[in-house]
Amino acid sequence: MKQDTRDALMKVSTATLCTALFKRGLRSQMIQNVRPLNPAGPNMVGEAFTLRYMPAREDRNGIEVFKNRDHPQRKAVEECPPGAVMVIDSRKDARAASAGGILVARLMQRGAAGVVTDGGFRDSPDIAKYKMPAYHAQPSAPTNLTLHEAIEINGPIGCGDAPVFPGDVVVGDAEGVLVIPAHLADEIAAEATEMTVFEDFVQEKVMEGRSILGLYPPTDEKSRTDFAAWRQAKGR
Repeated sequence: MKQDTRDALMKVSTATLCTALFKRGLRSQMIQNVRPLNPAGPNMVGEAFTLRYMPAREDRNGIEVFKNRDHPQRKAVEECPPGAVMVIDSRKDARAASAGGILVARLMQRGAAGVVTDGGFRDSPDIAKYKMPAYHAQPSAPTNLTLHEAIEINGPIGCGDAPVFPGDVVVGDAEGVLVIPAHLADEIAAEATEMTVFEDFVQEKVMEGRSILGLYPPTDEKSRTDFAAWRQAKGR
């Protein structure tokens, strides 16, 4: 991902990005039912690095499997590239944790841009204090081995009903997490930036008491003229 694209995506909302993707026929890119552990924290932008869980089978998932240095959950944490977002497919099942505070801390220390699961995290009060953004469905104290087996690293997954391919661009804000197909990232970032400028103008005018009719969308010539003048005055 280009640095300019990353910088631009840090400044736009997932709502605006959803609209830009909808214009291209993409309706299912928002990861459903995940929330930031720290809504007041920074936004999240990074390329997807994925981990997929399947239902655990009891004879394969005793606590002793964590002694295996090649255990996929542990291995994924140590292989997630700096600047990437680890996206975990936990089958939308938060009854057992996708990871806990220590593994998420390791991701943060290795320079990951964030982590998201459609399941839950244990140690969530600690994770909420980390500087790295983290998103989950709900807190979950039981270890992942109770219900999940980490089975595949960096393959295509579904996370909260959204399709996620390795290298897709993942954007998170206080409302949730959205996935941009990698080949669209540059143009979506540019379009969303322009949309944000216009929406800031509209918000200002609405707060001043102006009607949305003819303003949003700008079907009146006066709205377009006013926006051009506002943009020049604001240097945007």
